[in-house]
Amino acid sequence: MKSAEIRDAFLNYFAGQGHTIVPSSSLVPGNDPTLLFTNAGMVQFKETFLGQESRPYNRAVSSQRCVRAGGKHNDLENVGYTARHHTFFEMLGNFSFGDYFKREAIQFAWTFLTDVLGLPEERLWVTVHISDDEAADIWLKEMGISPDRFSRLDEDNFWQMGDTGPCGPCSEIFYDHGEDVPGGPPGSDDDDLDRYIEIWNLVFMQYERTADGELHPLPKPSVDTGMGLERIAAVMQGVHSNYEIDLFQALLKAAGEIVGCDDLEEKSLRVIADHIRSCAFLIADGVMPSNEGRGFVLRRIIRRAVRHGHKLGHKEIFFHKLVAALAEQMGDAYPELRDKQQIIEKALRKEEEQFAKTLDKGMALLDDALNSLEGTEIPGKLVFTLHDTYGFPTDLTQDIARERGLALDMAGYEKEMEAQRERARAAGKFKQDYTEALDLEDETEFLGYESTESEGTVVAIVKGGERAERLDEGEEGAIVLDRTPFYAESGGQVGDSGYLDATGAGRFEVLDCTKQGGHHLHSGKVLSGAIAVGDRVEAEVSAEVRRATALNHSATHLLHAALRKVLGDHVTQKGSLVDSERLRFDFSHPEAVTTKQLHGIEALVNAQIRANTPVQIEETDIETARKKGAMALFGEKYGDTVRVLSMGEMDGGTPFSIELCGGTHVQRTGDIGLLRIVGESGIASGQRRIEAVTGAHALALFDQAQQRLEHTAALLKTRPDTLADKVEQLLASNRKLEKEVTQLKTKLASGAGGDLSSQAVEVAGMKVLAVSIDGADPKSLRNLADQMKNKLGSGVVLLAAPADSKVALVAAVTRDLTDRVAAGDLMRFAAGKLGGKGGGRPDMAQGGGTDVEALPTMLKEVPAWVEGQVDG
Repeated sequence: MKSAEIRDAFLNYFAGQGHTIVPSSSLVPGNDPTLLFTNAGMVQFKETFLGQESRPYNRAVSSQRCVRAGGKHNDLENVGYTARHHTFFEMLGNFSFGDYFKREAIQFAWTFLTDVLGLPEERLWVTVHISDDEAADIWLKEMGISPDRFSRLDEDNFWQMGDTGPCGPCSEIFYDHGEDVPGGPPGSDDDDLDRYIEIWNLVFMQYERTADGELHPLPKPSVDTGMGLERIAAVMQGVHSNYEIDLFQALLKAAGEIVGCDDLEEKSLRVIADHIRSCAFLIADGVMPSNEGRGFVLRRIIRRAVRHGHKLGHKEIFFHKLVAALAEQMGDAYPELRDKQQIIEKALRKEEEQFAKTLDKGMALLDDALNSLEGTEIPGKLVFTLHDTYGFPTDLTQDIARERGLALDMAGYEKEMEAQRERARAAGKFKQDYTEALDLEDETEFLGYESTESEGTVVAIVKGGERAERLDEGEEGAIVLDRTPFYAESGGQVGDSGYLDATGAGRFEVLDCTKQGGHHLHSGKVLSGAIAVGDRVEAEVSAEVRRATALNHSATHLLHAALRKVLGDHVTQKGSLVDSERLRFDFSHPEAVTTKQLHGIEALVNAQIRANTPVQIEETDIETARKKGAMALFGEKYGDTVRVLSMGEMDGGTPFSIELCGGTHVQRTGDIGLLRIVGESGIASGQRRIEAVTGAHALALFDQAQQRLEHTAALLKTRPDTLADKVEQLLASNRKLEKEVTQLKTKLASGAGGDLSSQAVEVAGMKVLAVSIDGADPKSLRNLADQMKNKLGSGVVLLAAPADSKVALVAAVTRDLTDRVAAGDLMRFAAGKLGGKGGGRPDMAQGGGTDVEALPTMLKEVPAWVEGQVDG
């Protein structure tokens, strides 16, 4: 059976057993910020297992794409060196949410393996957790498994997704690849997991492990299973290594053709074939190479693949060319590979090009160090320097060390890393953390969606990081109310400002509002009187500032939707900042946005603003929101109830933008008035930033531009509508005058020196001319240097032009002499003598210096320097 056939058979079998087929979720966990990547099929069901969300089904089946290349589950360093480790794999799984438990899960698994796939029972081995007598009895007494193919294991048979969360004992099913493969059964002394391969893990979810390490029974025991598609495909296709299955063989052949390697057993080729899967799927899910978080892991995987291509002797960029082969193999099951093929290829190509120089420099430095290495350990300081200075990932250094039988001094490396972290901590500035000072049962009730004014009671005051009973006039601190209209900084929107008035007691200016836990902290200063715990206050938000902020926040939603429509669905929000003055929006995109694209994005947003459609806000559960198409920020944690913001309208009546958002917004798109993009820039590899203004600020920007236009037109004695023509005329005239000036300066320079060629001296059979010329600029010097080469026929020329406190230099060597004297070397000598620098080609170079007084001496030393070059 081919891999695709096995996937379909699994899904169809469990669908026939009452399971709902659930599509694979993103590799970026949308409901679990504790995970770097989706690493198992149960990740998207975590909150269902915990009883924190409900679904319209209690049985599910999926084929989940997974990445294990960072965090607790990290197989990156083993890829290529073992038969079954991958950065990317597909997990086939069936799940029960409080429905069936151990008995049915075991029956389903055995039936699928022996009846549907037709595997012989005598080739299967079963294990259970040492404490799980219930599962043991089901296997031995009910299913009739032979005790000779059964064992109990301890820590290996207890599964948990992370340090905290759902967990429980499990039962694993192994396949015996036969006596010709060395190794013993699970739990034996010679068990090396090579002959007996785990193909299916049945996890019986009974507990939740909390941060203190304690196990708490789940409200409804459930089942989570996982069977690696690649492993079961190897079994069904009669091969021992995952890299021998149909899916990998196609990728290995494609990679071999590109890098020029015919040996499909080559480890480097396996690394490349594995890594293209994780890289392509991560980019398809919105991850772009960067220097932090998920993007950094992606960058490491790409660079590891490129390094292995380099190791095979392929020095040109190649990795992005494999995307087409991957899309051909997996595009039917995952259409996003085809839909986003160009985006994936472009991102990979750009990363390869950036890494090319890093790889050459890092390898050269490492090779030099290894050639002089004493012992078998690479120093930690070198490993750190390669990583920190040259961007050479540590796992690549580890790879190279392994190939050469060397070890890394990881203790020394960590010492260097910790020193860097300490420097970063010392340089960083962080907001005051009041978490320890607040110990309140009730959360602050937020009233700001309905009003910018309300009454509230002071329930806590923090001063100097500690709880206080009051703040007196002139004192600064943070005040917590039981209810407030002040929006606390969140989702990129800044906190509100305004005032708290305790009638007859004191007035407090709120400069910022932040949120810690469930409490709104109003930070500021007492302007008069005093504010004390228990005071009843009138809370008043600066309404005009709030309204201006709302314009910008609503505009970011329209901007996000427009970016995706113009640039593609790969665009995802990476951060934002919204205040009353302007908006800033960071997003994933592999290259600069063109001027034409920016105009298109701006036009789309303004068209939605002019349409003046109502802004719809609905509170619902997260699953309903997702079904409506609401976009959520990857890694954000959402509660049971979410706010769905719908803005604008497209043909057919569907919203132009629909996202989850807890911020404050306009009532109609027309309230925004106008959006004007004022800047677009790169902030990191694969990440861009757009800055824009709206409303009155956008109008003011247009007014300023109009005033500058009118002022410039007046200076040029023309009208604004004919200004462009006038400027073109002036530029043409200026170019003509510059050409005439250059010609005159060249003539002047030639005349000032008389027949310069006659001043050349004979050195080692060559003519050498080194002179100073007053009144010449660099362009004139270059023209004159060409003339002197023609006159000399064969020779070396150095021309200098002093002006004020600087000296311009041009060196030239006729082509017949460049193998003996290089103009670039002459320039470095001459400029160095004058306290400057320069360089260029063997036949022409230019530079300059600042030590004008040293010029005569330097010119006299040129013949001797030329003679030394020839003799050397």
